[in-house]
Amino acid sequence: MNGRNHEIGSGEVRYAAADDSDVEIGGYLAVPGDGLPRAGLVLIPDVRGLHEHYRDVARRFAARGFVTLAVDLYSREGTPDLPDMDAVFRWMDALPDARVLSDIAAAARYLGAHEGVAGRRLGVTGFCMGGQYAFMAACSVPGLSACASWYGMVRYAETSTVKPESPIEMAPRLACPYLGLFGAEDTIIPLADVNALRTVLDDADKSFEIVTYDDAGHAFYNDTRPAAYRPAAARDAWPRVLAFFEEHLASR
Repeated sequence: MNGRNHEIGSGEVRYAAADDSDVEIGGYLAVPGDGLPRAGLVLIPDVRGLHEHYRDVARRFAARGFVTLAVDLYSREGTPDLPDMDAVFRWMDALPDARVLSDIAAAARYLGAHEGVAGRRLGVTGFCMGGQYAFMAACSVPGLSACASWYGMVRYAETSTVKPESPIEMAPRLACPYLGLFGAEDTIIPLADVNALRTVLDDADKSFEIVTYDDAGHAFYNDTRPAAYRPAAARDAWPRVLAFFEEHLASR
């Protein structure tokens, strides 16, 4: 997967949900244009859903040689109205983890059968809430060979019937190499939680790397949010993630 391939194909797709063949999930698929079989990436957006930034990120991955499916987790009910952070956290608290992970499994199944992937390895990546679910998928969804999580939440304030386990409680079941990217100034994810995750993974003898960026907070890679975007951290993180996936998903 050397070099950059600018000739990519992309567009909206729909596929069957894992839990109900009568339900379809939407997504955005970006495919390298050279026709060669490639590794696949499932991309999980943040809490605000599959907006244009994540379509663009999918195209960025495709330009570097990965068939990338950005998942629309809100295909059933539509994108929620989240006017403030209180609404964001209420929505996240009510979103059933089992359903989200089932939808990620459906995305992996669809991507694995795509002619551009053709049985090659699959990885998962995600941002914010999507980073949390990418990690949880790496602990529970079969067939994933690598996970890169961007500022994904580590610990729930409290568990519930729809949130039975915090991500950190699932960590001993991590089933593939993991790269975690965090901002030291993130007000949503305490550094203490990041350090606790590092300890749990180390104690469980997992293959992982956790990188924390000074002077960066939440959403530091999102270049559509000037208040959050941190160019230095983003410039370091992007090639780091590419190298990680090239190492663990190399398709040729």
